[in-house]
Amino acid sequence: MIQFTKIKYALSLFIVILAVFKSTNSLADGKVQIIPQPTSLSYGKGELVLNQKVCIQAPAELQSELELLQSLLQKGLSRGPKQVSKNGDIQLMLDANRLSTLGEEGYKLLVEEEGIKITAATSAGIFYGIQSIRQLLPITFEYGKQYQSVKIPCLEIIDRPRFPWRALMLDESRHFKGKEVVKDLLDQMAMLKMNTFHWHLTDDQGWRIEIKKYPKLTQIGSERKDTQISRNSELRTGEPHSGFYKQDEIKEILEYAKRLHIKVVPEIEMPGHATAAIAAYPWVGAMETPQEVAVTFGKFDDSFQIADPKVVQFLKDILDEVIVLFPGAVIHIGGDEVNFKPWEHSAKVLDFMKKKELASPVDLQIYFTNEISNYLDHKGKRMMGWNDIMGSDIHDERGEDAAAVKQKLAKSTIVHFWKGDLNLINQAVEEGYDVVNSNHWDTYLDYTYERIPLSKSYAFDPVPEGLNEQYKSHILGAGAQMWSEWIPTVAQMQKQIFPRLAAYAEVGWTPAESKDFTRFKQNLEQIKRRWEFLGIQFYEEQ
Repeated sequence: MIQFTKIKYALSLFIVILAVFKSTNSLADGKVQIIPQPTSLSYGKGELVLNQKVCIQAPAELQSELELLQSLLQKGLSRGPKQVSKNGDIQLMLDANRLSTLGEEGYKLLVEEEGIKITAATSAGIFYGIQSIRQLLPITFEYGKQYQSVKIPCLEIIDRPRFPWRALMLDESRHFKGKEVVKDLLDQMAMLKMNTFHWHLTDDQGWRIEIKKYPKLTQIGSERKDTQISRNSELRTGEPHSGFYKQDEIKEILEYAKRLHIKVVPEIEMPGHATAAIAAYPWVGAMETPQEVAVTFGKFDDSFQIADPKVVQFLKDILDEVIVLFPGAVIHIGGDEVNFKPWEHSAKVLDFMKKKELASPVDLQIYFTNEISNYLDHKGKRMMGWNDIMGSDIHDERGEDAAAVKQKLAKSTIVHFWKGDLNLINQAVEEGYDVVNSNHWDTYLDYTYERIPLSKSYAFDPVPEGLNEQYKSHILGAGAQMWSEWIPTVAQMQKQIFPRLAAYAEVGWTPAESKDFTRFKQNLEQIKRRWEFLGIQFYEEQ
């Protein structure tokens, strides 16, 4: 899907084939290289010879996984394997009794001289077993080289993820990338067994999702006149930037993600980062003044006028369309970096706070956030938000004289930690909240490799050191964030994401005690060759 010229593709293909030619028929040292590293891997004796006569056995419930495996094997063997009802060379098997040992996403992969068996409690587990098979095959298998047969060492893998939440976030508000780029990212996430795509679709610099009840959100809010080039700079690109997804396009992407067993979590920012929406509908802003879609980046003056029932209903109307569109259980409402000044100077807000006995703007935000949380609960969804929504002064803005926060965040909320003292994670889980850890010092992909080198990405542990064992189940996992303020092109974005995405994949999947950075770097060389075949840019640390 990634666009490049035929000449560049042919040259890239030739170079990579030369680089890996000696190891394409079988594994040179007999050791498999899989990212993320499996929970348990043991070797048997001998090799399986996989040839063009291979056939696959699978139940009807695994039709999607069967077709995936057929397509994979057809790429290197020139013909698609036939499906048989029994005695298949490759057997895909569902066993609900394995749920207690393998969980929702685990699998057992057994390679013997007679064939391959993948067993799992769910189709997701089967899918991840197939992803491991992909990495057992020669690197050139999927990319144009044809084989009469390939050899795979006999082995047994028993595997399941450490965390249920293994996410990549893409910010498309700041720089729109488009559905083909999104699909490419989903492909790479799937190979690395990542299961959550967090999609940041609205912010000050652009509204990227069609809302049919409020068409101006995309007619006006999806385009800005110019773009700031770098931090603290007056320089601009001198060109407009625009783009948004029609609901049919979102459905297409969601269907694509579903086949890859990836959940998509949309982020619709509220009550801050609202400039693009206010530009479209000025009456929803607290300052009651017209705004333009922001052309610079940072924290902006206006916020939604959440003391006005019509504005709250506006936001609920938007969420109604999002709820119908996205089948997943979670909707992210942002909630970070809210500017309280327009509320503090609004007679309407101050009157509302007095009536509701809200002591501070922070309490007002939590009150509003809980209203949205309850609304989503009643719709069968669960709210998620950045950890600003808990009310802590994570930006050190309020001073010693600020009123104590009295409102308490709804317990059903998933807290997305990104900033502040790590003790805030302990506090959240001890109070019963589920947490996704995306500490910006460890997971922000827009940060340079000097600030977050590959080794630091790999060393990240979503569970804070010393956390009591009884609370660890509340740490759902981790997210890696691709904020795009200063990342306008796809090539720049790829170099920020890759190869660190592979490190975060292993952080989310592999038991902490099984991680080994030296081994990971060796295994990463195989993945890099795959990226080269696909034309994916990646950063090489010196």
